[in-house]
Amino acid sequence: MKKTGRIKGYLCLSGIFAAALTAAGCGKKSPLDPGNPVSLTVWHYYNGSQQVAFDALVEEFNDTVGREKGIFVQGYSQGSVSDLETAVRDSIEGKVGAEAMPDIFSSYADTAYEVEQAGALANLSDYLDKEELEQYVDSYIEEGRIGGDGSLRIFPTAKSTEIMMINKTDWEPFAAETGVSLDDLKTIEGVVSVAQAYYEWTDNQTPDIPGDGKAFYGRDAVANYFIIGMQQLGAEIFHVENGQLTLNVPREELRRLWDNYYVPMVKGYFGAYGSFRSDDVKTGDLLAYTGSTSSAMYFPNQVELDDRSYDIEYIVTMAPMFEGGRPYAVQQGAGMVVSKSDEKHEFAAVEFLKWFTEADNNLQFGCVSGYLPVLKEANTKDRLDQVIADSQLNVAPKTYDCLTTIFEEMDNLTLYTNKSFANGSAARKVLEYNLADKAAKDRAQVAAALKEGKTLEEAANAYVTDEAFDMWYDSFCDALNQAAGK
Repeated sequence: MKKTGRIKGYLCLSGIFAAALTAAGCGKKSPLDPGNPVSLTVWHYYNGSQQVAFDALVEEFNDTVGREKGIFVQGYSQGSVSDLETAVRDSIEGKVGAEAMPDIFSSYADTAYEVEQAGALANLSDYLDKEELEQYVDSYIEEGRIGGDGSLRIFPTAKSTEIMMINKTDWEPFAAETGVSLDDLKTIEGVVSVAQAYYEWTDNQTPDIPGDGKAFYGRDAVANYFIIGMQQLGAEIFHVENGQLTLNVPREELRRLWDNYYVPMVKGYFGAYGSFRSDDVKTGDLLAYTGSTSSAMYFPNQVELDDRSYDIEYIVTMAPMFEGGRPYAVQQGAGMVVSKSDEKHEFAAVEFLKWFTEADNNLQFGCVSGYLPVLKEANTKDRLDQVIADSQLNVAPKTYDCLTTIFEEMDNLTLYTNKSFANGSAARKVLEYNLADKAAKDRAQVAAALKEGKTLEEAANAYVTDEAFDMWYDSFCDALNQAAGK
């Protein structure tokens, strides 16, 4: 988002002043005193344009609602998500040199669950009434109910899901010559079929060099592939009730995940080379990928090869789903949690978070970050267009297209994230790396065999048998059980 001057246009002063006189939810009387303002610190992981947008909203709050109610907010980026989590853990453990706990910090559910187990999070249900909670997307609120009694501990502030982005410039000649279409990319099985066609098409362009076909597709966040793929196929891999985990690892469903990720990876139809798949599109190693809506800004404008570069256009579509599967899509993105302290600070923190998630404010942040707003009323193209017009925002087309693509399908999707549980981070890492690392290692062996003159079938055959799947399945279940503490 580029804009002249400070972010504006999302509030009228009379509305602010009226809101400033309104107490928080649950009938609580405001403990705030405008003549003696309370100061709040916020730790987050926003950087670049996201941090600029967040800082601008904080400044606007301080100059308006914050001034009227007696709240002053200061935001501090801690760097990466990992850096933020480390800083929070150091504060909780009282390590030498650690800063005091902030009043508010960004947190994913697994980290928030750890902090909650340490008794360090405020109960947000004390400050929000039923009517206020009902304004938020139901699944976002449900994700934040990690208190032992089901109370709210994570305030939803910005969410994301997954989309597919395609290099349109290089897709079009391939599609024209082979007859594939965008409709083929609606299912995961269809993507595999198209990826095979692309590998063979590129291989045939250099008949003197057999086996040098190129990968078509890749995906970020392989853990999401497992979690959402299993949901689509009717199985919840991490089933949590009352904080207790049951692992569901049905062989038949996992075989479908294997066949539609590992097998095309080993054969070179899929690929993963750089840190993110958008990097692989930039280097020309992939044509398409599935990633977060918040990754849209990183989709390249050019392909940069060793000897030349050229401009590309893009296509945004919904992320592919398993054929015949249920319409589940991932729900992800950190929320904000409030450190347990005193009523005045907790009350003030919730007031800021409620303001930040008001439809217009939240959408302005989403225009920069690619994150989805959290209020039900804000998740529409019409509301987004209104905010853009009223605030005179210049929104990156890729970000706009990602948001509107999701808005148009929201009613047809079930957004899902698994509930938090002990050792959740470790278990998710098994989903993220176990099969992906094996695929990368085995693909390297296949590629070496191709250079020795073997056909793709000869080179890959030993890796894609029933026996190979059975061996992986057993090792995968063992790793998952160990990580989950089973």
